[in-house]
Amino acid sequence: MNGEGLQHQDGHSPINASLVPNCISYDPAFAYEVAVIIRDGIRRMYDEQESVFYYLTAYNEPYVQPAMPKGAEAGILRGLYKVCAAESTRGAAAKNAARVHLFGSGPIIRNVLRAQEILSEQFGVLADVWSVTSYTELYRDGLECDRWNRLHPDQPARVPYLQQALAKEPWPIVAASDFVKSVAGRIERWTPKGLCALGTDGFGRSDSREALRRHFEISAEHIAYAALWELAQAGSFDRKRLPAAIRALNIDPEAADPSRA
Repeated sequence: MNGEGLQHQDGHSPINASLVPNCISYDPAFAYEVAVIIRDGIRRMYDEQESVFYYLTAYNEPYVQPAMPKGAEAGILRGLYKVCAAESTRGAAAKNAARVHLFGSGPIIRNVLRAQEILSEQFGVLADVWSVTSYTELYRDGLECDRWNRLHPDQPARVPYLQQALAKEPWPIVAASDFVKSVAGRIERWTPKGLCALGTDGFGRSDSREALRRHFEISAEHIAYAALWELAQAGSFDRKRLPAAIRALNIDPEAADPSRA
């Protein structure tokens, strides 16, 4: 169990964990995710006697814990499930509205949920929010499918879980976490429309979580703007509206690059 404060002690932790084949790593956002993961870990390690061990990232940030969505167990263990569908938000007309996926991990999920509201209420954009409990599990599953397909060209191709989950919703993705951008970036090859990764590359120089997340550009406002940018790149949002969006979200375009500062 890895306890964290304002910023991860090691922003590369999931990448390091993925180098150990029998290490199963998760970055849960909610208490019910932890419960599902621990229960499965007990089953695998003790009941099934599998030679694996688990690495969970835990946080000291208190926030309201919701009930688990129906049928979420399988997605929690495989690394991804939908927390809040776009249709549950208000302010955006569903018909012909631009659509985007927002991925969140750990406590950043709250910023992602707030970004969903901002997009709906201020810009008429519909966003589905997903909790990514394990980029490592998604990455390993993608690699495993790719390898099997490469070595079995005469067999029906296997489809990674991530592609299955997004098959009917091929929209741009913005992924935010407390880890470095390359953690989420590893799964881009299996996404339908690419992925914009937001993370904590660089040094943290802030005295509060809110300031730290603004510094690293993983605040709700930065997540919402990244979604607008990705939609504009895809031709689903008017690029001429982007400067006004920057002002409305109180984003400083001249702020120092956190990965260089």
